[in-house]
Amino acid sequence: MYVDQLTHHAATIGDRIAITDDRRGEQVRELNYAAFNDLANQVANGLATLGIEPGAHVAWWGNNSLETMCTIHACRKAAAISVPIPYRSTDDEALYLLSNANVAALVVEAQYAPLVADLAARLPELEHVIVYGGPPLAGQLAWDEILGSPTAPVAERSMQATNMVIYTSGTTGRPKGAVKEIGGAPNEFPPLLEALGWPSMERLSFLTTGPLYHSGPSGFALRAQAVGGTIVTQHQFDPVDWLRLVDTYQITATFSAPTPIRRICAVPDDVKTGYDVTSMRTMVANAAPWTMTLKEAYLRDFPADSLWEVYGSTELSLVTALAPEDQLRKPGSCGRAAPGVEIKLLDENGTEIVVPGVPGELFARSAGVFETYHRAHDQYLEDHRDGFHTGGDIAYRDNEDYFYICDRKKDMIITGGVNVYPAEVENVLDAHPDVREVAVIGVPDDEWGEAVCAIAVPNGSLDPESLMAFAAEHLSGPKRPKRVVIVDELPKTGTGKVLKRALRESLIA
Repeated sequence: MYVDQLTHHAATIGDRIAITDDRRGEQVRELNYAAFNDLANQVANGLATLGIEPGAHVAWWGNNSLETMCTIHACRKAAAISVPIPYRSTDDEALYLLSNANVAALVVEAQYAPLVADLAARLPELEHVIVYGGPPLAGQLAWDEILGSPTAPVAERSMQATNMVIYTSGTTGRPKGAVKEIGGAPNEFPPLLEALGWPSMERLSFLTTGPLYHSGPSGFALRAQAVGGTIVTQHQFDPVDWLRLVDTYQITATFSAPTPIRRICAVPDDVKTGYDVTSMRTMVANAAPWTMTLKEAYLRDFPADSLWEVYGSTELSLVTALAPEDQLRKPGSCGRAAPGVEIKLLDENGTEIVVPGVPGELFARSAGVFETYHRAHDQYLEDHRDGFHTGGDIAYRDNEDYFYICDRKKDMIITGGVNVYPAEVENVLDAHPDVREVAVIGVPDDEWGEAVCAIAVPNGSLDPESLMAFAAEHLSGPKRPKRVVIVDELPKTGTGKVLKRALRESLIA
């Protein structure tokens, strides 16, 4: 019988610190594994007392914190389906996610509780809203008042159980909920963790550089705890504070998109040198490709053997890994197939490509690939081929079986490590009364990797600032255009489809 990993750690390394919540100017909060396991049990049992049954959907909405990590574990122990809500969500975005996911209970940070209160009447399935970090509003419950017994819940099950639905934007513009296994599949991740050196580290300390509602930061944080590591949460990203946390807690591992590292490397040298970062053993680069310029900047400030790069997605999980010794030897590569992963490149006819240097659509098969889309299995089947699945990326391999991503088939924009699909932004901007037509593309940006750019045809006259203000009302930060271009017409094919390649060429040239 499989023993819950958090319960196991509480019994075997109970005095070791499981989590540290350190926010500048506030009292540091720490819990060892015994106390953290007790708290997760209390939340899980509290959910059961509220009538949350196994299989019910429980959402959580908040910045990185002790409570966020605890809720993830509590959902597993309660056999509930965990649903992360991006903390920057607008009311329209949150309403769609909570409704589509059939959420029965929501654990939310106090700063977002007013928005939830405004939505509650439109969410008949949402029975309970549990607030932490401040007082609840009318009709909401306080975190402390729902806590139950610290004993192991009856429903407690393994970290490998299927118990998370992570929403990722689809090509239609509406987010789709990928049904995922939390914590990693047993035959996939242990070999990778061995390669990273985590199980053998005398003291593994993992810093949450990215938001835990993303599959990468939360997945690697859970894997760090699976091997008995300490999680240090950064509530909101700040580059100098990040350096402080690395120095203070001698951080050995983290996972990051390129944008935070770009900001960290841009900190003035006289400030950076005041912090010791030599403890870093594993920097997992992901969420968007790191340029060679960024990698070189990172390696000037951090240990040369610490940089790993992985390629994957919410749906596919981890697909490839590039080891430290290959970072400069294989520029542009995202690495070889990760342990337990099979990769095929298929041409437009579905024929496998085996010749090096020839691009094709990348399909992967592993125990970590998601199972389906919540309430959208037909869309899952569209990208499925004989047990292999694709995220729509075009790639090629070299003669040593290293893979290179060369295009995104579905026009996805990755800005600051966040996936943004143009159709979702276009659907919002099209509602502006002065917009006749609009197309959205990604353009290169030194700060964000890519920036969202809107190209609009006006209905009479259109002020770019007014369109950006309109977007700010209806879209969360990463989805808002950072650039608006007004044109007389959009280039199209004979069938009326917008030629986005032509738009990119005209704007990037």
